[in-house]
Amino acid sequence: MKFPIIAYGDPILRRKATSIEPAEYPHIKQLVDDLFETMYAARGVGLAAPQVGLSMRLFVVDASVFDDEEPELKNFKKAFINACILEESGTEWSFNEGCLSIPDIREDVTRKSTVKLSYYDENWKHHEETFSGMAARVIQHEYDHIEGKLFTDKLSPLRRRLLEKRLTDISKGIVDVEYKMKFPSVKKGR
Repeated sequence: MKFPIIAYGDPILRRKATSIEPAEYPHIKQLVDDLFETMYAARGVGLAAPQVGLSMRLFVVDASVFDDEEPELKNFKKAFINACILEESGTEWSFNEGCLSIPDIREDVTRKSTVKLSYYDENWKHHEETFSGMAARVIQHEYDHIEGKLFTDKLSPLRRRLLEKRLTDISKGIVDVEYKMKFPSVKKGR
């Protein structure tokens, strides 16, 4: 099932998501599959549950599109449940990021090159792993979503001011996208 993606301006994108338990979500594998289906339909490389209106600590990542630069990412497709960053380290580097909730805006964002993470997979198996390069970047971007943060928060105040009108337009649905979205400033019945 493909979900509509929640657009910039919706309060759920600013809320710190809550942890989930296996008993609460016996069909977690189906939800993970639905997140991947939604992400692929929108041509994304990551998607967090808050981006589809679910305030839970869950996100999915498929960084295999970057396997030209990093061959180890050839089959890098993972679900992260109740993720917690244990450490961010390494050299800071900039990369031009975008977000499915903020279509048509891409900006250079600086992040650490390595991240150590504790998380559960869709089988509720616990992992503690270290990721680097593009995998680390995509994970950090999606992790920000479950913390109620957006990549635009990492921009300079001046850059954010320059984007203000475009961000407001997105929240009003004044944007051309090829996937289904829900816009916070668009009233039903219009």
